[in-house]
Amino acid sequence: MSNMRGVIALALAAAFGTAAAAPAAAHVDHPAHSGKAKVTMKAARATALAKTHGGKVESAELEREHGRLVYSFDIRMPGKKGIEEVQVDANKGNIVSVVHESPRTEQQEAKKEKVEQKNRGH
Repeated sequence: MSNMRGVIALALAAAFGTAAAAPAAAHVDHPAHSGKAKVTMKAARATALAKTHGGKVESAELEREHGRLVYSFDIRMPGKKGIEEVQVDANKGNIVSVVHESPRTEQQEAKKEKVEQKNRGH
């Protein structure tokens, strides 16, 4: 049975590329959010990676944006500057948005998130 699991893991890694097997930083914006999501982060991650074909998840978080609970994935695409931010609805599992962030926008967002975390006491 363990050989079968190994074969399945290799098949999934081949199908989704090494990005599916690589761990990424996962963050829950607020502890109360994690119990409210109907879709798992793993399932949302697979949806986001399927949309970007060949990307690598650099960070993932569960957060509330514009009143909606979403998983937000920062995905680095080979040969492309910046990242693709893919948001997946945490209750329905569908893609909410895909936005390309330039390296400059990415830096600005990182600074903003650092201030927000500091203000929340993380």
